[in-house]
Amino acid sequence: MSPDLPSPWGQFLTELDALLDEPIELHCIGGFALVAGYGLPRGTNDLDYRTLFPYNRINDLQRLAGPGSDLARRHKVHVQHTGVESMPENYEERLTELCPGRFKNIRLFVPDAYDLVLSKLSRNIERDRQDVEFLAKTMHLDPAILRQRYELELKPNLIGPPSQHDLTLEFWLEAYFATPRS
Repeated sequence: MSPDLPSPWGQFLTELDALLDEPIELHCIGGFALVAGYGLPRGTNDLDYRTLFPYNRINDLQRLAGPGSDLARRHKVHVQHTGVESMPENYEERLTELCPGRFKNIRLFVPDAYDLVLSKLSRNIERDRQDVEFLAKTMHLDPAILRQRYELELKPNLIGPPSQHDLTLEFWLEAYFATPRS
């Protein structure tokens, strides 16, 4: 995990922290999780989160730091709730906290690398494939673990026929997890 938050996220979250009147917990996904949690060398202008505790604060959080908020206009970044459904069933058990103790009212968590890869399975756009390749290479991910987590924790909960997801996973395993041939 990266030790600190890249600019402008540190200042943005410090200011947001001061605006909050009670603690919140965000389960971050997407580009922010990759950049802040795994050191992906690209910028991102949104902090996508799948889960917020307490959930009843979602409107307050979006008002304070969502797109169009004063904080977002000043820092040119924002928070955004997203309904990513392709998360393994037990992902919450494997979350890691970013910058523990840095903020008074904000706790940020990112999924482990395998769960983050699987969260990109449904969309599978070019940027997602680049992210998967980055994680596979830099985190030295084991293709057997990825496949097992998909089969046991994600595939049973997918809506609709899983054939497209199966094909995407097979493509990723072949393209990004291939062992070098001698």
